[in-house]
Amino acid sequence: MKAPSGKGGAAVSIEDVTKVYETASGEDVHALDRINLRIEPGSFVACVGPSGCGKSTLLSLLAGLTEATEGTLRIDDSTVTKPHPKVGVVFQQDLLLYWRTILDNVLLPVEIKRLPRQGYVSRAMALLDQVGLAGFETKYPPELSGGMRQRVAICRALIQEPGLLLMDEPFGALDALTREQMLMDLQAMWMRLGNTVLFITHDIDEAVLLADRVLVMSPRPGRIDLDLSIDLPRPRHPGEVHDVPGFAESIREIRQVFEAKGILRARFEE
Repeated sequence: MKAPSGKGGAAVSIEDVTKVYETASGEDVHALDRINLRIEPGSFVACVGPSGCGKSTLLSLLAGLTEATEGTLRIDDSTVTKPHPKVGVVFQQDLLLYWRTILDNVLLPVEIKRLPRQGYVSRAMALLDQVGLAGFETKYPPELSGGMRQRVAICRALIQEPGLLLMDEPFGALDALTREQMLMDLQAMWMRLGNTVLFITHDIDEAVLLADRVLVMSPRPGRIDLDLSIDLPRPRHPGEVHDVPGFAESIREIRQVFEAKGILRARFEE
């Protein structure tokens, strides 16, 4: 299967971005420090790092949900100062509205932007079909499993065909089998759409399985310690990719960065 062309993907440019938060006690928390990054249209980029390293902060900045203290973020030729129309976001929690049907949840961004709802119904139905949820459009979120609800959240993010899809540990709360299916579903959908994806995760295997590039971030303040290209054939199957030449080497290279920082270390006693 061919890799996506990237025709529908957005370009991302991050220049000297620093983010400092002020706590309630008046202390400064230095979340990100001088991040520089360019992402080509249609790329699938995973960002991995320890808790508190600024991964989610980076995503929030690109989503226009918070402002950088210093530096500039651009999506295509537009500087990010607020939520961008080309961006879709999927969080770890599905955040569906329990009183709305599945179809109405998918169409929520269309309604918020006051676009003609009827023009998007067929696309919403097609997206639900693509993730195995045909026939569930009239159900409500409490009637679905956690994995099914997360699929709905992905459809909601994709309803307007965003050039950039931001995903903040979207599968972290799922059981192992559901997570594996979601990984395959996401990869297949990206290969069809060719949009740009920034995927935040704690899981090294997950990052290498999905991505063209893996960004390895340092402990706070977050910096990019490694920008690793992943050149493995697609599609990549979770149960088979460990046997593909190059997969184990990529895992090892990422782990070595964490070991050098003391994030991963043996605790065995003789």
